[in-house]
Amino acid sequence: MTATTEHTPTTGERASSRPARLSLAPDDAGPGLLDGAWWPYSHDLARELPAMIDVLDRRWGRITRIAVNPTLWPVIPRKVPVAGHVVHVGWFAAEQDPHKLLLLSYTAGRWDLLVIPPGTGEAAAARLMAAATEPRGHLTATALMANEEALSATEADRGGEAEWESEGGTVPSRPGNPARLPGSAQGM
Repeated sequence: MTATTEHTPTTGERASSRPARLSLAPDDAGPGLLDGAWWPYSHDLARELPAMIDVLDRRWGRITRIAVNPTLWPVIPRKVPVAGHVVHVGWFAAEQDPHKLLLLSYTAGRWDLLVIPPGTGEAAAARLMAAATEPRGHLTATALMANEEALSATEADRGGEAEWESEGGTVPSRPGNPARLPGSAQGM
């Protein structure tokens, strides 16, 4: 069972903040590679982090540090003010999965979240959020993203086939002659 949390910003937060889109594994899920998923609205880390951290502070204890891979984030702030405290942000290019966010709390531990890119469609994001909260999940964040990209490509191919067939499909062939598309070269 997953828990999706929507957070409504307090008056002290930026007016442009929106509810955090999070899906977190249940506390009793057991160890897995990911503890949940986060689907930010933009690539602006300074704008996106406060709402998410506010939710996680209440659930897991005060988040003090975050590490990201710069692949998804054009600007990485060193510090982000969040509800009365400051969160330090670091980055690792080669050492960290580009689709993962690492959260640390001095008092409570460490958590890893799948970062779903902001432009992802709702259906794909829902599938990714569910996969990231699988109890004892064994796929990395990048593996989950690759699976979703493959699924999306397959669905797009099926959509193209359905459209092709609804428009008449292939040109019927006479027995003994291979089907040819109009305008195709012969003898090949």
